[in-house]
Amino acid sequence: MAKLTKKSVNDLNVRDKKVLVRCDFNVPIKNGAITNDKRISAALPTIEKLIEGGGKIILCSHLGKPKNGPEAQFSLAPVAERLSELLNKKVVFAKDDSVIGENAKKAIGEMNSGDVVLLENTRFRAEESKNGEAFSKELAEICDVYVNDAFGSAHRAHCSTAGVTDFVKGETAVGYLMEKEIEFLGNAVENPVRPFVAILGGAKVADKLNVIANLLEKCDTLIIGGGMAYTFLKAQGKEVGKSLVDNDKLDYCREMLTKAEKLGKKLLLPIDDIVAKEFPNPIDAPIEIQTVPADGIPADCMGLDIGSETRKLFSDAVKTAKTIVWNGPMGVFENPQLAKGTLELAWAVSEADAVTVIGGGDSVAAVTQLGFAKKMTHISTGGGASLEYLEGNVLPGIQVIQDK
Repeated sequence: MAKLTKKSVNDLNVRDKKVLVRCDFNVPIKNGAITNDKRISAALPTIEKLIEGGGKIILCSHLGKPKNGPEAQFSLAPVAERLSELLNKKVVFAKDDSVIGENAKKAIGEMNSGDVVLLENTRFRAEESKNGEAFSKELAEICDVYVNDAFGSAHRAHCSTAGVTDFVKGETAVGYLMEKEIEFLGNAVENPVRPFVAILGGAKVADKLNVIANLLEKCDTLIIGGGMAYTFLKAQGKEVGKSLVDNDKLDYCREMLTKAEKLGKKLLLPIDDIVAKEFPNPIDAPIEIQTVPADGIPADCMGLDIGSETRKLFSDAVKTAKTIVWNGPMGVFENPQLAKGTLELAWAVSEADAVTVIGGGDSVAAVTQLGFAKKMTHISTGGGASLEYLEGNVLPGIQVIQDK
């Protein structure tokens, strides 16, 4: 793996300095209670490092999408409570609808080294998502040092992820979570140990146009499964029945198939499929299924998972890989009858002697639900951010951080 070029928390001396840390505390909350605190737990190593360094830690994050300014249901108050439990120390919640108002300023002014304050939801300020200069300046004025540890928001040029760095007096750095994303997700694509196998699944080709094009340039083998595979199969002239197809992207798929051939890259598509006459409703309901060749899906059926021959083809392809990047399931994994493709591929990936990176979104949900998360080298914390990274884009929240 290539070395991290951005400053990290390990490069900072924060003693007696006020450190603003952008975290990702966008956690699910029901009836005022947090139902999954993984994102809070994931932030602990960076926060604890800064506490040990004697900094005054000011945390900020967004939560949900409040549309009309402050809304009680999107308050970060429950996060402060959970953080206090996990850190085993009081986290002061600066309840302030303007985020940086009298309450916040008072709480920050009373801080001692090692203290932790959590600001209110940054999206309570309309300027946040517009990267407004005034709010960026307000955030910068309350700190000496800025740390971004929210990879899931790094693709957004918001006040708390990018704009603030224009006005911070001192250093800027990435936290441990962000550091892992850059080193594993970024370098797996840019500096892979070969053979490099990329796996793409999920629903639509349109969602991953640039990802497909970029990965074809970088990888040795590109595996395409999930709903998006049927657009490729139709582009080859195969009968796909009622399967999900992006008809506007057929020419694009043909271009990618030609590109793979010209570059000497393997592009693997399903050779058989599990099909049904209707999509399961509810999603985990039992349905009548059959396995058919990929070039012979009945007109009244739709493909919902890869078949046994395809599972073997794809699994064999990852066995010799040294770097594997996976984004998107192979089928409707939420249904036990339609999870075999994702399950077997997850097993093969987990057993490979390779750096294995799961690139956010449904891929993470799939490997977690199926019990393989702990066997992967790295699970990305960002859905949209990981996709943009795989597209080869420079993420604003990373770009603005100082180099070493």
